[in-house]
Amino acid sequence: MALRQSLSRWAAWMVLLCLGVAHAHTVITYPGYRGNNLLTNGSIAAADGLGVAYDSKNGSLVYPYGMEWIYPCGGMPTSTNRTYWPVGGGALSMQPGWFPGHETALIYVNLGFGEVPENMSHPVVSPFQITGPSNNPYPGTFCLPQVPLPANISVSPGDLATIQVVEIAKHGAALYNCVDIIFAANGDSKIAEVNTDNCFNSSDISFQYMYTTSGIGSGAAMLKAPQHTLLVVVPLLLAAAFM
Repeated sequence: MALRQSLSRWAAWMVLLCLGVAHAHTVITYPGYRGNNLLTNGSIAAADGLGVAYDSKNGSLVYPYGMEWIYPCGGMPTSTNRTYWPVGGGALSMQPGWFPGHETALIYVNLGFGEVPENMSHPVVSPFQITGPSNNPYPGTFCLPQVPLPANISVSPGDLATIQVVEIAKHGAALYNCVDIIFAANGDSKIAEVNTDNCFNSSDISFQYMYTTSGIGSGAAMLKAPQHTLLVVVPLLLAAAFM
């Protein structure tokens, strides 16, 4: 475990050195990745403050804040090379961000159905918070070993969908990333194996409950942990820690 975490940190910092201009990014490490959206280019002033703008001189798009700020999938179009994922739900692993300024973040995981989903409006886990040891880049990876399908939705082998992961920074902005999937029967050999090398929780990243409030108005507030978060998300994270 210690060696794996050390290698994870080393790889993260090597990528940082190589990318240079990438101010923010997340990477889905399992089951796959829609594509390289680590580009940050152009100036905010030249883009008139937009997240994406067209550079008529170069005939290309510019992303002064970085591609990953663009909804729904970080500026990347739907991929043709899809990843197989079980019809009963499966694992999802992520490196949540190698950039400073995000000691805490909220994580959302959604599904969009079809070849080109019209939206990503199907949450598959309750949102949860991750916390790093400092305001520096997150030093590791987290994994949900069994992400379920949304309630009352069933799929068949061959159906197409997109998994969307959203990371919301403490200042409210969001990073988007996706993996395009094709469903396969549970246990199908085309589904990549889940093991302790591609699905583990780094000890440097911790997880926090998200709470709702009720009864505010009389001066008294009651905090209540969402039952879905307690019963689903935390066991998934703990399970990955002991794989």
